[in-house]
Amino acid sequence: MYNFPKGFYSDVRIEDVFNTLLVYNMGNLEQQRVREHKGAFIRLFDGKRWYYASLTDVNDIQNKLDHLASMACFNDNILRDPVVQKLPKTKDKKLIFQDGSVRDIPLSEKKELIETRFSLLSDRPSISYWRVMYIDRNVKKEFYSSKGSELSFDIQKAGTHFSFKMTDGDRTFQESIQSSRDYFSELEETLSSIPEDLDINERFMKNSSPITPGKYQVILSPKAAGVFAHESFGHKSEADFMLGDETMKNEWALGKKIGPEFLSIVDDGTISGSGYTPWDDEGTPAQKTFLIKDGVLAGRLHNSVTAAYLEEDPTGNGRSLGFEYDPIVRMTSTYIEGGKLSKEELFNLVDDGIFIDSIKHGSGMSTFTIAPSRAYLIKDGKISDPVNISVISGNVFSTLGKIKGVSNEVTVLSFVLGGCGKFEQYPLDVGLGGPYVLVDDMNVQ
Repeated sequence: MYNFPKGFYSDVRIEDVFNTLLVYNMGNLEQQRVREHKGAFIRLFDGKRWYYASLTDVNDIQNKLDHLASMACFNDNILRDPVVQKLPKTKDKKLIFQDGSVRDIPLSEKKELIETRFSLLSDRPSISYWRVMYIDRNVKKEFYSSKGSELSFDIQKAGTHFSFKMTDGDRTFQESIQSSRDYFSELEETLSSIPEDLDINERFMKNSSPITPGKYQVILSPKAAGVFAHESFGHKSEADFMLGDETMKNEWALGKKIGPEFLSIVDDGTISGSGYTPWDDEGTPAQKTFLIKDGVLAGRLHNSVTAAYLEEDPTGNGRSLGFEYDPIVRMTSTYIEGGKLSKEELFNLVDDGIFIDSIKHGSGMSTFTIAPSRAYLIKDGKISDPVNISVISGNVFSTLGKIKGVSNEVTVLSFVLGGCGKFEQYPLDVGLGGPYVLVDDMNVQ
C-alpha cells in the first residue's frame, strides 16, 4: 500500500468519519450538523523517538512518511527494538456495520425519532426546562504498518440524550435519560421507557430528604459499580502511569491479593457497545484483560511502549480520540464480573443501608469520589425512602477489600454523550458496568 522507509518502524491509520448531531432546546432546533470527513495519522519510530503527522489530505500520506524519515536517524536494527517487537503483523478485515450504517438513515427519520417524544417533556407540569439531542457516528478505519499489518474495520454508535430540570415549589432536580445502541433501528425500543423514567425522577424530587453523613453499607447499581471500576480502578491499571514511577509499580504488584475471591474486574474491547474496537490504533487485537481475577491483581492495560517497558504483552489498549491524535493507553469496556447471588439475595444482606441508583459523575485514582444523582435507603433488604447524597468516597484498595457481595446480573452500559478523558484526549467512547455490588463501611456525605 505504501513505500515504508527502510530503517524505521512506521504505520498509517486512516479514518473515514460520519456523524450526525441534532440539538433541540425546549422543542426548538438549535443545532443540526451532518458531517463526513477523512484523515490520517502517521507515526515513524527510529528506536529513540517517535515522529508524528496528522493530515486531512490522504493523497499526501507517502510524502509525509518520507518527510518524517528525513528527520529521524536510520536504524538498521529497528526490528529488534523491544517496542517494535511488541507490535503485531496482522492482515484482517471486520466491517460489521456496512448493513445498518447510520450513514444510510435519512435525516428526516432521525429527527422524527426524537421529535415525536417532545410531548413527553413539554406536557409534564413538573418539567420547567428540557433539551434533547440525537447523536450518531460511524467510523471506517484502515491500518497499515511497515511490519506488514493491513487492517480494515468499523465502529458505530447511535443514541439520544434527554436532559431536563424538574421543579416542585422550592425543590429542583436535574437529570438526564441517555440511550446508546450500535444500530439506529434499536433506539425505538429504548425510548419506550421514558414515561416510567420521568415518573421515577419526579417521585424522587418530591420525596427525597438529606442523608445523615456517616459510614454505611452501600449497594452500587451496575452504573455506579461501573463508574467505580472505570474511574477509581481502571485508570490506575493504565500502565503509562507507571513509567518511571516506582511507587506506582510497587503498589500495582501483580499477584497481590486486594479483594475477596469472588471479585474480578476486566477490560474488554471485543464486546459490543461504545467500548468496542476489534483492534486498537496500533493494530493490536482487542482482548479480555483481567485487571483483578479472583481478588488478586492480575494485569494492567498496555500499548506497545508500556508493554516493552514492563516486559509484558500488549493488551489492545493503544487508543486515540481520532486521526488527529497519537494512541495512548486507554480503557475500552471496563466492568466488574458477576457472582453467584441474585439481586434479591444481595439486598437481603442489608438491614440498614443505602442504594446508589444513578450518578452524576465520578473521579479518582488512589482515592475516589462519586456524586450520586438518585439514592435510596435500604431497610430490611428492601429499597425504601429516597435520599439526597452529595458524594460517596474512599480509598480504592481499601474499598475493594470491603466488597461483601456481587449479584449475578451484569450490565455493561454504552453512552452516546460524554466519554473518558485523559490528557488532551476527551471524550473517548468507552463502556462500563457490572453487577449490583455490596460494600461495607462506605463514607457517605
